[in-house]
Parts: sequence; structure tokens; C-alpha cells
Amino acid sequence: MAASELYTKFARVWIPDPEEVWKSAELLKDYKPGDKVLLLHLEDGKDLEYRLDPKTKELPHLRNPDILVGENDLTALSYLHEPAVLHNLRVRFIDSKLIYTYCGIVLVAINPYEQLPIYGEDIINAYSGQNMGDMDPHIFAVAEEAYKQMARDERNQSIIVSGESGAGKTVSAKYAMRYFATVSGSASEANVEEKVLASNPIMESIGNAKTTRNDNSSRFGKYIEIGFDKRHRIIGANMRTYLLEKSRVVFQAEEERNYHIFYQLCASAKLPEFKMLRLGDANNFHYTKQGGSPVIEGVDDAKEMAQTRQACTLLGISESYQMGIFRILAGILHLGNVGFMSRDSDSCTIPPRHEPLSIFCDLMAVDFEEMCHWLCHRKLATAAETYIKPISKLQATNARDALAKHIYAKLFNWIVDHVNQVLHSAVKQHSFIGVLDIYGFETFEINSFEQFCINYANEKLQQQFNMHVFKLEQEEYMKEQIPWTLIDFYDNQPCINLIESKLGILDLLDEECRMPKGTDDTWAQKLYNTHLNKCALFEKPRLSNKAFIIQHFADKVEYQCEGFLEKNKDTVFEEQIKVLKSSKFKMLPELFQDDEKAISPSSATSSGRTLLTRTPAKPTKGRPGQAAKEHKKTVGHQFRNSLHLLMETLNATTPHYVRCIKPNDFKFPFTFDEKRAVQQLRACGVLETIRISAAGFPSRWTYQEFFSRYRVLMKQKDVLSERKQTCKNVLEKLIKDKDKYQFGKTKIFFRAGQVAYLEKLRADKLRAACIRIQKTIRGWLLRKKFLRMRKAAITVQRYVRGHQARCYAKFLRRTKAATIIQKYWRMYVIRRRYKIWRTATIVLQSYLRGYLARNRYRKILREHKAVIIQKWVRGWLARTYYKRSTHAIIYLQCCFRRMMAKRELKKLKIEARSVERYKKLHIGMENKIMQLQRKVDEQNKDYKCLMEKLTNLEGIYNSETEKLRSDLERLQLSEEEAKIATGRVLSLQEEIAKLRKDLEQTQCEKKSIEECADRYKQETEQLVSNLKEENTLLKQEKEALNHLIVEQAKEMTETMEKKLIEETKQLELDLNDERLRYQNLLNEFSRLEERYDDLKEEMTLMINVPKPGHKRTDSTHSSNESEYTFSSEIAETEDIPSRTEEPSEKKVPLDMSLFLKLQKRVTELEQEKQVMQDELDRKEEQVLRSKAKEEERPQIRGAELEYESLKRQELESENKKLKNELNELRKALSEKSAPEVTAPGAPAYRVLMEQLTSVSEELDVRKEEVLILRSQLVSQKEAIQPKNTMTDSTILLEDVQKMKDKGEIAQAYIGLKETNRSSAMDGHELNEDGELLLVYEGLKQANRLLESQLQSQKRSHENEAEALRGEIQSLKEENNRQQQLLAQNLQLPPEARIEASLQHEITRLTNENLDLMEQLEKQDKTVRKLKKQLKVFAKKIGELEVGQMENISPGQIIDEPIRPVNIPRKEKDFQGMLEYKKEDEQKLVKNLILELKPRGVAVNLIPGLPAYILFMCVRHADYLNDDQKVRSLLTSTINSIKKVLKKRGDDFETVSFWLSNTCRFLHCLKQYSGEEGFMKHNTSRQNEHCLTNFDLAEYRQVLSDLAIQIYQQLVRVLENILQPMIVSGMLEHETIQGVSGVKPTGLRKRTSSIADEGTYTLDSILRQLNSFHSVMCQHGMDPELIKQVVKQMFYIVGAVTLNNLLLRKDMCSWSKGMQIRYNVSQLEEWLRDKNLMNSGAKETLEPLIQAAQLLQVKKKTDDDAEAICSMCNALTTAQIVKVLNLYTPVNEFEERVSVSFIRTIQMRLRDRKDSPQLLMDAKHIFPVTFPFNPSSLALETIQIPASLGLGFISRV
Repeated sequence: MAASELYTKFARVWIPDPEEVWKSAELLKDYKPGDKVLLLHLEDGKDLEYRLDPKTKELPHLRNPDILVGENDLTALSYLHEPAVLHNLRVRFIDSKLIYTYCGIVLVAINPYEQLPIYGEDIINAYSGQNMGDMDPHIFAVAEEAYKQMARDERNQSIIVSGESGAGKTVSAKYAMRYFATVSGSASEANVEEKVLASNPIMESIGNAKTTRNDNSSRFGKYIEIGFDKRHRIIGANMRTYLLEKSRVVFQAEEERNYHIFYQLCASAKLPEFKMLRLGDANNFHYTKQGGSPVIEGVDDAKEMAQTRQACTLLGISESYQMGIFRILAGILHLGNVGFMSRDSDSCTIPPRHEPLSIFCDLMAVDFEEMCHWLCHRKLATAAETYIKPISKLQATNARDALAKHIYAKLFNWIVDHVNQVLHSAVKQHSFIGVLDIYGFETFEINSFEQFCINYANEKLQQQFNMHVFKLEQEEYMKEQIPWTLIDFYDNQPCINLIESKLGILDLLDEECRMPKGTDDTWAQKLYNTHLNKCALFEKPRLSNKAFIIQHFADKVEYQCEGFLEKNKDTVFEEQIKVLKSSKFKMLPELFQDDEKAISPSSATSSGRTLLTRTPAKPTKGRPGQAAKEHKKTVGHQFRNSLHLLMETLNATTPHYVRCIKPNDFKFPFTFDEKRAVQQLRACGVLETIRISAAGFPSRWTYQEFFSRYRVLMKQKDVLSERKQTCKNVLEKLIKDKDKYQFGKTKIFFRAGQVAYLEKLRADKLRAACIRIQKTIRGWLLRKKFLRMRKAAITVQRYVRGHQARCYAKFLRRTKAATIIQKYWRMYVIRRRYKIWRTATIVLQSYLRGYLARNRYRKILREHKAVIIQKWVRGWLARTYYKRSTHAIIYLQCCFRRMMAKRELKKLKIEARSVERYKKLHIGMENKIMQLQRKVDEQNKDYKCLMEKLTNLEGIYNSETEKLRSDLERLQLSEEEAKIATGRVLSLQEEIAKLRKDLEQTQCEKKSIEECADRYKQETEQLVSNLKEENTLLKQEKEALNHLIVEQAKEMTETMEKKLIEETKQLELDLNDERLRYQNLLNEFSRLEERYDDLKEEMTLMINVPKPGHKRTDSTHSSNESEYTFSSEIAETEDIPSRTEEPSEKKVPLDMSLFLKLQKRVTELEQEKQVMQDELDRKEEQVLRSKAKEEERPQIRGAELEYESLKRQELESENKKLKNELNELRKALSEKSAPEVTAPGAPAYRVLMEQLTSVSEELDVRKEEVLILRSQLVSQKEAIQPKNTMTDSTILLEDVQKMKDKGEIAQAYIGLKETNRSSAMDGHELNEDGELLLVYEGLKQANRLLESQLQSQKRSHENEAEALRGEIQSLKEENNRQQQLLAQNLQLPPEARIEASLQHEITRLTNENLDLMEQLEKQDKTVRKLKKQLKVFAKKIGELEVGQMENISPGQIIDEPIRPVNIPRKEKDFQGMLEYKKEDEQKLVKNLILELKPRGVAVNLIPGLPAYILFMCVRHADYLNDDQKVRSLLTSTINSIKKVLKKRGDDFETVSFWLSNTCRFLHCLKQYSGEEGFMKHNTSRQNEHCLTNFDLAEYRQVLSDLAIQIYQQLVRVLENILQPMIVSGMLEHETIQGVSGVKPTGLRKRTSSIADEGTYTLDSILRQLNSFHSVMCQHGMDPELIKQVVKQMFYIVGAVTLNNLLLRKDMCSWSKGMQIRYNVSQLEEWLRDKNLMNSGAKETLEPLIQAAQLLQVKKKTDDDAEAICSMCNALTTAQIVKVLNLYTPVNEFEERVSVSFIRTIQMRLRDRKDSPQLLMDAKHIFPVTFPFNPSSLALETIQIPASLGLGFISRV
């Protein structure tokens, strides 16, 4: 692309500026090749002539379009150069308050010098699990990427944090470690992650100090390896340190401080435990007062000391060791105050009893005199002797400082070792993530040895960085199959070689240190001689002979040679170390042990590396040679080795880069200094990354993204079905230079600037489209105005021209009439002439064509005959010629072959005569025989193979023939089916014709109905109008009267309502808070309970250690064992007897259930026998007492009694006949067991029902007769008991009525007869009062019987009425539906009506068929039930008859007098209870809870059936008054539900199923508790089923807690399922296609908004919601609970969507707001479809709706700000400001939000009291309630399906 196309008028460029580094300007005219000057207009309003460089003629850098400014990734910029990078960072930092930006693989972090709310746990949760490009740049995104790659690729990771002092390296590393600690958690209960974080305060206190650039500058480098296990949880950590700045211990520059720990000690000197340290103010010590700034503003050193001690305690450093550390540090401070006095120039001395030295010796527990001596003297050893030499005051001071530095370095290393030892884990490390916090490139006015080492390390890191960036670029190009061209990038290997190679700077430095009289000057001269003028990167300053300059990758640095040798040697006098080693203070000698002893176990065993920063001590006596050798290692040599080790570690890991930038030197918040920023960007390699990217193809688009963005540049014909080809065709037209782009497999690669050019074309096209729209609209408006004027003019003209037109019309009519007459006459004449000519022409043509056709036929026939003759003649000639030729050729061949054969024969004869020929011939014959033998064998093999193939082929042939036969048969069958189908089609066509006729009839009826309706409507309208007039008059009067009352009432109601609403809101909030607090505690309790269970399992596994060897067990057995490990104590105690009885049960093949039933029945009979015996004894006593009084009463009316007994006998015989008939019917039904016989409506069924009704009527009649007879018998009785015995008889009567079993009634009957017999023998007369009482009792019993019958009839009548009402309601609904369908059909066209009516008819018929099938199934069930009941009744009747006939003879029945006892025969009614044995409890729980699968058996059950079964079992235990059984069953149930949820807790269906059943069980316990509040909606029958013995309120609370836990688990399952869908479906997917354009993206590719096959859409979310809702409804969950679940689901969707919106700049645009609002409307539509609008779910989406509205509203004026503040009441101030800051235009027509507008919003919202938290709590769970929901299901009607395997329980 030519420069003239880009550098046009109004194009914006960057020009260099000494103040602002780069300035923006605008071209005032187009650039033409050859121009030397550019006319520019600056932003400050000035014009400028910019002269181009005549040599390079390089044009200024172009500015990116505004739409690209502020991008998350710098590589997304179209023009990649320094000013674009700087401007993008400044806009993000200053305008958007965003401190993080991606630059390819690098995260650029700018220090804001202000606390930002972007590091909370909610932000960590938001970034957890997200792809790196999906969210806004953040240190958490880099940490998540490292963590994810470690887990996915099984490769170790490294995060390299670098930057200047004060740029925020330490904070960034700290936040990265906090992220790992929060996301992964520790693998044990030792809280390793807390210890890892606790190491930071310790290391900061001993390794950080205040500098002029940073208040908390790290003065050492550290590499922390955070270890993870196989489950990627933190198990430990290890720390390596690099190049501690020891010189800071003894010297600080102005405005700087020593290490923090010294000031913390001085600030805490007044503490009682620190008095022994004899410390004071920091200004009293030489080592802490040199900088003159002992206090940091805003930092309390005493509090920092408390935090440091707390961290030490957490890391396991005991109090004694802590005090030891503080003693050593205090000793260093006192050592710094030791002063020396000069004796002469070569010697010095310490004053006697020098206080600082004595304090130092006391603290170090060393001898004062000895230390005083060796501070002023040193020992020199020569080959011959050793002597002691005094040293000068300067040398003594330097030795003192060296000792202090050495002690501090040893202490530092000891603390690091101890920290590593604590963080070390015994568990094997699977992988690790390293965090490297290392100093950045440094250059000061005076640069010494420390800066040299730091810059050397940065050179190595920059080389590694360049190689990694280059490698990633190459991999990307190879992956996309783009031709790889070598990119020229800066290689700093020459600089590294200058430093570390042989005869390099470090090598010469070490060599000079080994020289006896080596100095800094001699070393400098060696450097000049070796490298000056030989290495381009090495220079010598002009005005100095003690310095050198190195050209580093970032800048030139001048190093001063002074002090290099001393710092590199780092020498300490050996005698001073020996004095310290002899200390009585135990900790001090530990610091000076050999390296092997001093290294902590963690660092030695975990990493296998030693800490290379430790300066070795002097050699000890044990190993003098090796120790001396180690001691000779210089600091430079150690640093080089540790750096090589670090580079090996980094090269073995996947690196992630964080470059920290210091925005200004004054620590002002959000202030950006361009000069300082450019320096650091050059130094940290960001610009190098940009340069490498810009050298290739920096802009990369997927084909779909390119198509979506630049679809406006394509014509309709250019759009093909294949996106890739479409993009290729369009690009070839748009960009002529093919070198500017490349097509990869999935992406298009663009050179720098091409995207900006495409954006320009797109903007031009959109601008042209806008102009066209404006043009069209303006034209339409003017045309509309013109048409109005034209219409007025036409109206005037119309009347004027009317008269003329009428006159002209008359003339035209006359003219037309004449013309018509002429037309018809002329037409007649011409048509007649034409017909004559036409007939003549046709006759001539026919004769001529016939003649020509005959001639043509004859010619063709002749030619055909001639061709046949020629064919035969030519064939004969060719054959003869061929035969002659072949004969001649064969003759010639024969002659020639004969001649050759003769010659060969002669040769053979000659050879045959020679002996050698025979030999050769013989050898050849042997070989030929062998070959022939082989050939024979091979032929045999081939023959066998062919035979096998032949047999295979025969088999294949047979199978093929069979297959063809089957295909033929199948085709024949299909042909028959086709014939049948044609018949069906014909019948369907006939039906369609009939339906059409019906439709016509209905249409006619509809017309008549409509006419009637119109008439009725008119009449009603008239009536309504009259009524309205009257109504208005009345209303006016009423309003006049009520106006005053309404106003007064309004005021009162408003005040009362306000107060009431406020009070209710407050109460609701308090209640919800309490409920939430309780449920959170419950959740924590369940978590601890699970943890306890896990620990218990681990303990059992540890105790039950398996023996060697492997034994395979059944999976079901193992699962059952695991399920029953946590059984309750009651269940265990109850299981013991059952286990002991198992062997006996195995021995005796007996049905235990039958045996136990019989045993129970025997005990009951024995009890009844005892009761009857007692009653008999009591009656006998009464009879004996009454005998004395009634001896003289005569017997009367014996004959009548005999007559009554005969009549009773007759009735019993009739009853027997009825029973026999019933048995016969039963037999007939059992013989005819066909389904059609027993079906409803069949003859046998009707006969059976008729017989049953007749029998029941007959029985009722007989019962009435028996009652009458009994009353008569009572009146005619001769002997009767007195009045006092009458009460006993009534009691007996009630007891007999309570008996339900036939055997019980028979026994009672026999016992009564015996008592009657004894009383009848002695009874004589009945007085009048007694007779009346008996008659009254008999009538009372009859009345009771009639009343019960009346009640039953009333109930049946009410049920029938209710059923009829239901049918009427269903018919009404059906009628309304039919009318709606008819109205809809009438609106359709005729064809659609027929189809709709057919479809409706088909659905109606299918529904009717389904209903009929259901009724048939129900009737079958009732028939089977009746059959079973008949069998049971027949069996019981037979047993009764046999028992009565055996025990009672007919004579006895006749002779015995009859007592007035009513014994009604009733069928056995079920009481809604289930009986089970105690030993079957575990089996019940196992089958009903543990092994019940919701997707299998439970789908077809009654909703809540397990809950009903469990409650019925509880009812039976309550009925038996067995508290142990109730407690055991409830405990087992709760434990089993917990086990199921623990085992299958991630399955939504399982959790939903048990939540529904737990709630139903809870409702049953409430409904049948007997409490009045829960019995309001019960039927009388249900009230009879209430619990009688136990109050289970405590268990209700336990079940309620369990339901809360299940609900919370359900919410977690929902969240886990929905979480991956929400962002993709709600934000990224374009539901409305084409609304939002895709912006250019960088290397960190965000998720495309175009939905691929694997991505989730809004439909995916709706489908998932439908699935959840259908499952919950299928399980019969309470509607209120479903509403709460839906509310929670919608809250999760809204919170996650809003949180991602707040963390993604690319999503904050106008078009995305429209997409979000559309998606929310779809969710609301789903709520309406499910009738869940009142669930409160819509209100949870309010923050998201307001955020979407905020993206779409105007954001310019104060009115807009006011509207935003009133509209966004559900958003916090932080969220509103964040959205406004992130708002990014997608098109150039949108505008960014100005900073002033955001400040206006902040000012207006400053009084709002809301949470400062930015993100919503997506993990928040609303408190759940379980409203009481009674069941209308009768317990006695519940049937237990056989599929549950509960055959061992029986209904009671």
C-alpha cells in the first residue's frame, strides 16, 4: 500500500517531542512522494512544518484509529510502534484507571500508588477457570493461566516478575501467590497456603528497605517454588534468594533506610521481653541513622513488628528462636556503634569497657577481650610462620562492617532455611509454579558491583525472554502453515559473552581478586587492555581511568571500578568468626556451621539444591582443604552459578512474564510520566516484543471474525457458503499487495497498518451509507412537502379542467363510435380476402411438399442399398488378402526357423562329443530336478489355496443367494405394504372429503351465529349507553360525596402503609439475615461433618491395613459395605440378634415371616383367652349372687323362644346359601380367566356386580331383621339381669363392634352363649324397667347402624358430586378451547383450515384413545383387586363356617337363649400403615433409599412415594408405641439420605429427588402430627391417621435442617452446570446476528462472539433451565420450593454475567447492551411460560438489566447523569463508574465517556450508602423456606409397586 494512500489530509501522526516524548498532529494536506516537508496541525492549535530526514526520508508514525485506543492487548493495535504503545498505556492508566495491559505474552503492570479494590476473593473467583484472553488483563489472569497449564500440560510453570525498584514487583508476586493459595487450597490440614503467605512479612522485614524510589523495595532477588500434588493442591514451597544487598546493613544513602527489621526492633524496644536487648531510638545507632529518614509516612513499625512475630509463630519459629534472632540483630546494631581510636597510622585500639562492644559481647555471649583484640588485629599466615599484625583505624572500621554484613547474611540465610524447612512437605511434589521476584534493569549516577550483577541477570533474563517470544511466534506461524521468514531481533549474546566468557569481565575480576596486590585500578587497566577497541559493546569514559561503559540491551551504563574487588571478595577475618563460633549462645554457632550442616532439610531434600547466596565460613579443622577451596569462591562466581541454575530452571518450565512499570518518581497516584515510562518499556523488553510482532504479521483474525467485521465491504455476490474463500476473494480486491497479508489454516495474518487501512475503508463505507440514509430521508421530507403543494394545485386545476374534460369527452365518444363502425367494416373485408388467399396457399404447399418428400425417400433408399453391397464386397476382399498374407508369413518363419535349428543342431553335436559338456549337463540336470521338485511343491500349495478359495467362494455364493432370497421376500412384503398404504390413502381422502363437508356446515353455522351476535351486540350497546348515562349521573353524585372521605382516607392509609411497609421490610430483612446466618452455620456444620466422615474413613483404612496380596471382590458388595459403614447405634444394636440368628435360619428351611406371624397370632389368642376366662369368672360370680334373689321366679314363654330360635336358624341357612353362590361365582371367574371375560362390560363382570349388589342388599335386610328379632327377644325374655348389669352388656356390645377379625367374633359369640346359658337357667322374670331399657338399647343400636349407612351414602354422594363438578369444569375448558381453535381456524386460509382441523381431530382422537386406555387399565386393576378381595372373603367365610360348625351343634343353637348382641360383618379396611420387622429395617432403607435410582424405577412412581412409605412405617411404629423403632427408623433414614447425597451428590436428578422426598416426609410429619395448625386442610379420614403416641417435633427440625443442606447442595450442582454456559450464552454469543461488530484482537485472543459448534448459546441455557424445571416437577417438588430454586438460578445467571461484564472491556459497548437486554427478555419469557413471574427471579436480574441500560443511554450532559443516577438504583457506585470507564465504542460513530462525565456521576452518587465491593457475590445463596404443603392423597389408597423390592412389608 502506497504512503500516499495513508498520509492523506486529516490523517493523524506522531512526531517526537523533547517534553512529552511523542506529540499527536494532523496532516493539513495530502503527502506526495518527494515532499520534504509535512504541514501539520498540533492538538494545542498550533501549525507546524515537519521536515523529513533527507537521508532516511522516514515518515512519522501514523496514529491508530480511536476505536483501537485503549485496547487490552497492545498487539491488537494496527500500528505497532513506541508512540502507539505509550499512548495506549496512558489512556488506560489515566482515563480508564486500568493498571494492567497485555503486550503479547507479557502483562504490563503500572503501579497506581493507590489501593485498588481489584484483589478481593470475589475477583479471584471471577478469574478462576477463565481463559486468559476472555477477561480484562490482571495478575490473576496470568496466575490462572500458569495454574491451568500446569494442570493441563503436566509441565512446571514460572512467573517472572521484573521491573524497577518501586514498580510493584513484590506486590505483584504476592498477589500471584495469594491467587494460588486461594484457588488450589492445601492438601492437608496444615494450612500450607497460609504459611506460604505468612513467609512474605518475614522476608519483607529482613530483605526490604526504604529507598528514594520505593518505601518497600526488595533488596534481594527471590524465586519461590510453590509445590503441588497430583490433585493440584498446594503441598509446600521452597525459596531461593539471590544477591542480598549486604552493604545496606552498614551504609544507607540519604533519604534511605536500613532493612525494616532494625527499625521495627527499635520501635518495640520498650516491650518487656526486649529490655535485655538494650535498644533505643533508631537515631541512636550508626547503622540506622545514616539516611536521615528513620520513619516511613503511614507505616507503624511497632505494628509491623507484631505482624512479623505473628508470622514467625505461624511458621513454627519458637519464642526462644525468635528472641535469638532479635538478639543477633540487636548485636549488629550495637556493633555498628563500636568506635576505634588511632594509636598511629598503622594501628588502633578500642576504649576500655567500651559500652557498645560490651553490649555486643553480652548479647553474643562471647569474650569481650578476645573480640576487642581481633577487631584491632589480624593474623597473617606465611609459608614459614604465622604472626599477628595490628591494623589501622580505617581497616578496623571496614573489618567491623564486614563482620556485621557477614553476620546479617548468615542470619538471613538461616531464616530462609528455616522457612523452607517449615514449608517443606513430606508428600512427593508432582509439579510446581515458580514466582521469580527479581530486580529490574538499574542505572544510577554511580553504578557499582551490585548494579553490575543486577544488569547481568537482566541480560540473561532478556535473552531467555527474546528466545521465548521468537519461539512462540515461530510456533504460531508453523501451526497456521504460514511461510516462516527469519525476523531480525536483538540478540544480547555478545553482551553476555563480554561479562561471563573466558577473559570476560567476571573472569578478570576473579583473577584480580586472587592476586596478592590486586587493586581496582589494575583491574580497570586489564579491562581496557583486553576489551577496549575489540568489543563494540565495551567503552571507556573520556574523563576517567577508573570506570568502564557497557552497552546493555536497554541502555549504556557507566560503572565505577572502585569497590569492585572488595565486594567481590567479601572477606571476613577468620579470627573474628572463630570468636563468634566459640559463643555460649547456642544459636550463633549454628549460623557459622559448614554449608552441609547449615542447610535446612527442606532445601536439601526437596529441591536438591543449596542456597547459592550464602557466603561460606572459614575452613574448619575437620575439612581444611575443601572448606578453603569453597571459601575462595567469590561473590561474582557464586552469583554466576546461581544465575545459571536459575536459567536452567526457567528453561525447564513454561514462563509467564509480568513487567512492572513505575509511572512517576514522586509516588503520585495515577500520574503518568511519559519519559520514565518509555525508559522502562525499553528496558523491560516490551518494545522489543512489539518490534518482533510488528516485523511479522501482528494482526490476526479468524475467518469468521473478519467476515463479521468487514461484511459491510462485501457485495452480495462476493458472499459464498465457505467463509475462507469469501475472505480471500474480498482481501484480494481490497489490498492489492499480497505481501501485506497471509492466509493461515484458521486465521488471516496482517502486516502492521493493514487493519487500520481496513478500518478506514469500513468507516468510509459506513459514512457513505449514513450520507445515503440522510440523503434519502431529506429527499423524502422535501418530497412530502412538494406532494402537499402539488395536491393543492391539482385540486384547483381539477375544477378548472373539469368542464373542458367533459366537453372533450363528448367529442371523444362520438369519434370513438364512428371509429368502431369503420373498424368492424374494414375488418370484415380484409378478413374475407385473407381467408381466400390462405386456402389457396395451403393447397399449393401440400402438393409441392408431397412431391419433394417422395423424391427424397427414393434417393435415400438407393443410397442404403448401395452401402450394403459395398460392405459385403469390401469384407470379402479384406479377408482374402489377410489369408494370403498370413500364409506367406508363416512359410517364411518356418524356413528361417529350420535354418536356425540346423545350425544349433550342429553346435550341440560338437559339444555332445566333449566330456565337460556331459558334466555341465549333469550339474544342470540336478539343478533342474530340484527346481522342478520345488515347482511341484509350489503348485501343490497353489492347488490347495485355490481349493480353499473355491470352498470360500462357494460359501460366499450360498450366503449371497440366501441374502438375495431374503431381500426378494422383503421386497415382496414391502410391495404388499405399499398396496395396503394406498388403500389407507384412499380412505383418508374420503375422510378428508367428509371433513370438508363438515367444515362447510360449521362455516354456515358460524355465519348465522355471527349475524345473531351482531344483532345482540347492537341491542346490548343501546342498553349499555342508556345505563352509562344513568351511571355517570350517579357517579358524579357519589364522587362529590366521597371526595372528602377519600382524601382523608388517603392520607391516613398512606402514612399507615408506609409505616407498615417499612416495618415489614425491616422484619423481613432481619428474618432473612437470621435465616441466612443459620443456614450458613448449617452448611459449615455439614462441611465439618463430611470432613469428620472422611477422617473417620481414613482412620479405618489406616487401622485395617490389608495383608499382602490382591483379592478381587464384587463391586456391589464393596459398595454396600461402604454405604453401611455409618449406621446408627440403634441400628447396630438391633442388628446383633439378627446376625446371631442367621445360622439357625439357614439350617431350617422355614418361611420366617409366616412363622413370626403365626407366633404373634398365638400370643394374641392366648391373651384373648385369658381375658375371656377372666370375664367368664366375673360373670359366674355375678350369676351366683343373683341366684339367691331370683330362685322363685317362674319360667315363661319358652315356646315363643323356641320359635324365635328356629327363625334365626332359618336366616343362617339362607346366609349359607348366599355364601355358596358367592363361592360358585368365584370359581366361575377363576375358571374363565381370559381378560375379555373379566373386562368391564363383559357378561361375567355384569353378573358378578349384580350378584354382589343383591347380596349386599340382602345382607342389609337380614341385619335389620336380626335387630328387630333381638329387640323382641329382649322383651319376651323371662330371666334378665338387673339394671346394674345392663351397663356391662352395652360395654360388651361396643367391644364386639370393635372386633374386626372373624375368629375374634366367633370366640366372643361362643363365650356369650355360655354366659347366656348360665343366666337363662336361673332367670325367671323381667321387670318393666328392665324391658324398657333393653328395648331402648336395641333401638339405639339400630339408629347407629342407620346413621352410619346414611353417612356413607352422604360421602359417596359428595364424591359423585365432586366428580361431576370436575367433569363440568373439564367440559367447559374443552368448550373454550374448541371455540379458540375455531376462531383461529377461521382466521386461516381455506387450505390451512383443513390441515388445522385435521390436525386437531387427530390429536383429539389420540387423546381420547389414551384416556380410554387409562380407564381400561384402571378397570383391569379394579377387577384384579376385587378378585383378590373375593378370594380373601371366601377363605375367611369358609374358615368361620367350619369353626362354627365344629364348635356349635344345631341343637345347642336352638335350645340356647339369645343375648341382644349386634355383630356386623365388615370388610377389612386399611389404616394407612405399613408393618415391617425390626431386622428388615436395613433392607427397607437399602431398597427404598440407597439403591433407588430416580432415572429408573422412581420415574413412574407417585411423586414422593418413598416419603409416604417411610411415614406409613413410622405410623405403624407409633401405633405399636415402640419408641426405639421410631427412633431407629428416622435415624437410619436421615443417615441413608446423607450417604446417597454424598455418593451421588453431583447428580442433579438425585439431589432434586431427595429434596422433594425430604420435604414431603417433613410435610407428612406436620400434617399428621395432631397439631391444630397443620390439620386445617385434612379430611376426617386423614385426621384419624394422626400420630397418637409420639411428638416428633425434634425430628421435624432435623429433617428441616437436612432439607436445607440438600437445597444448598442442589444450588451448588446447579451452579456447576450453569457456570460454563452463562458467559458464553449471555455475553459472547450474538443472539441478534450482525448487531455487534468484532473488534481487532491481539495475541491474547478473547473468545469469539460467533458461536462455534462447541460453544454455548442462550438456547443452551434455556434448554438447561427447561431440563431442571421438568425434573423438579416430575419429582413432585413443592411449587414454592421450585420458585426459590428458579430465583437462585436466575441470581447466579445475573451475577456471573454482570461480574464478567465488569471485568471485560470488550463487552462494554452499546450493541452488547442490546444483546444483553434481548437475552434477559428471553429469560423473562421463559418465566412467563412456566408461570414463575411471581417467584422473584426477575428482580434478581435487575442489576444486569440496569447495566445493559447504562451501556445504551446517552452519556454526555448533566441531565443524562441525573437520569443514570435515578435509573441505576440496583447497581453500586463502584459498578456504575466501572461500566462507564470500560465503555468502549465498537464503531467510530459511538463516543467514549468523558472523564468529566464520570466525575459528575461520582459527585452525584457520593451520598449513596452502598457496598464498596465491585463484583456481586455469585456464591450467595438466598435463605430457603419450606412452606407447609399438605397432601390430599389418602394413605390407605397407596399401593407399593413390586419394582421397589419391598415385599417384606405389609399393609395394615
